[in-house]
Amino acid sequence: MPRGDKSSYTNKQKRKAEHIEEGYEKRGIGKKEAERRAWATVNKETGGGNKSGSGRGVKDTNVAAKKGGRIGGPRGGKAAARRPAAARSRSAKKAAATRKRKAAARSSARKTTRSSARKTGTRKTARRR
Repeated sequence: MPRGDKSSYTNKQKRKAEHIEEGYEKRGIGKKEAERRAWATVNKETGGGNKSGSGRGVKDTNVAAKKGGRIGGPRGGKAAARRPAAARSRSAKKAAATRKRKAAARSSARKTTRSSARKTGTRKTARRR
């Protein structure tokens, strides 16, 4: 089988590669580079050719496909952009203050647990003697 032969790929994998390639071309990437990237993506997601007789591997999980996209959707952050700068700054300061407060509470809680753990350890050794 020559290099670059796509006969061991299923029709679904070929369709997927074609669709990914179109997406790259739409973004202004050249035909050859788009095709190369598309097949690289298909290989990454499915682990190569999946046609029977081509040594099917484990079931694909599409982790890379789930990775994409943004939290809040494609138009995320527009509501915040509509708000005046002063309001954004005010809420940012409030958020920073809250983070600072919570961090301080966490560190003080950690200190109290450490000191109590130390005390119990010393008590146990004192009793043994």
